[in-house]
Amino acid sequence: MIKKGIVLGNKISANGIEVDRAKVEIIEKLPSPMNKKGMRSYLGYAGFYCQFIREFSKISKPLSNLLMKNVPFDFSYDCLQAFEILKKELVSTPINEAPNWSLHFEIMCDVIDFELGMVLG
Repeated sequence: MIKKGIVLGNKISANGIEVDRAKVEIIEKLPSPMNKKGMRSYLGYAGFYCQFIREFSKISKPLSNLLMKNVPFDFSYDCLQAFEILKKELVSTPINEAPNWSLHFEIMCDVIDFELGMVLG
């Protein structure tokens, strides 16, 4: 099951995934990058979670453009909007929660060579 929650700083418990508020607050209070090195670091960190953020590449395009060669670092309004959207998405993307055992489940399996992959749906 998917529900809205926090991607960052999760702790697994008997009730599913719980949030580590201290880690989330760091992202919420993060100032905008001041140079290309800071932007590269931020995009690298955000990119780690890109699979959880719908249209990540579209949102981050203005920020990625700042890293192009021979382009001055001009943190425009579009960049600020993209930065704030990514921050919001990092602390509000879907996460897994503990299953409801009263419901029926389906196990989907796939085998490739010596590896077995399974998903509980």
